[in-house]
Amino acid sequence: MAGSNFVDYVKIFCRSGKGGPGSTHLRREKFVPKGGPDGGDGGRGGHVIVRGNRNLWTLIHLKFQRHVFAGHGESGSRQRSSGASGEDKVIEVPLGTVAKDAETGEVLFEITEDGQEVILAKGGRGGLGNWHFKSSTNQTPRYAQPGEDAVEIAAILELKVLADVGLVGFPNAGKSTLLAAVSAAKPEIADYPFTTLIPNLGIVEYRDLKSFVMADIPGIIEGAHEGKGIGLRFLRHIERNSILLFMIPADSKNIKDEYRILLNELEQHNPELLDKQRILAISKSDFLDKELIQEMSNELPEIPHVFISSVTGYGIQQLKDMIWKELDQSILER
Repeated sequence: MAGSNFVDYVKIFCRSGKGGPGSTHLRREKFVPKGGPDGGDGGRGGHVIVRGNRNLWTLIHLKFQRHVFAGHGESGSRQRSSGASGEDKVIEVPLGTVAKDAETGEVLFEITEDGQEVILAKGGRGGLGNWHFKSSTNQTPRYAQPGEDAVEIAAILELKVLADVGLVGFPNAGKSTLLAAVSAAKPEIADYPFTTLIPNLGIVEYRDLKSFVMADIPGIIEGAHEGKGIGLRFLRHIERNSILLFMIPADSKNIKDEYRILLNELEQHNPELLDKQRILAISKSDFLDKELIQEMSNELPEIPHVFISSVTGYGIQQLKDMIWKELDQSILER
């Protein structure tokens, strides 16, 4: 996918700032020859912080910024003056970003809200100045604490698209055509497999100024969970969707079998996907008559279904009504 502006996976190396050392200064002023210790504390090292930004849709801004270093804390000084804290470094990411430890693969945290901040690498604490160590038996301590070392971490930032509805289907099932028909999104549409190479998002307007977000996920093929085709890279984007809208063309040889294959690929990737609400849309239905639709309906999987045509608009409003009903239901169940 060279040249694509959609980047959903980056590996970065982060280093927080070292804490500044405490001061060992002894007060020496005119007429105060033995003023005692007055060394201040060192400043805190800078944090590396990950912050959610709803205006970002991709990780492309991090593609060429693989090293992020925060500032070091400054040393303490006399008169118990603390050193300045090191400069924090903020990494802004789109909502739906997951941070993982690059070495262990452990999920560290997820960013799902605008403005949400999580410290990825914590800055070292500043060392205490020598005035903290003054005692009745040691009036002039000539030592202070060093600052804590910096923290280094190699992290993977992985984007999972946030959408209310995720389109699931084989290549050329009509997913991009539907998204273009119901939203202002302009995905590439052509009559050959794997036209869609990146997830596309569109805002679908509903009744009474309501709306929901629909995501067109690149087509899945049988064996996608094993790395076949291009589905493996994008299966994770489906994990964030509240509703899975399965799309199968009306001219398919066996709609029920295709549905089972798609469902199996999702289950093999992540069994929790089967807990999501599901709707089946039979696309390219403009050439079907009422009798044939009734006959086909008796052989469909036992989930809510609708026959649609993105070209003529047939069944589109009914599909929107079904989606909104399921969205309301999923909100109530949370």
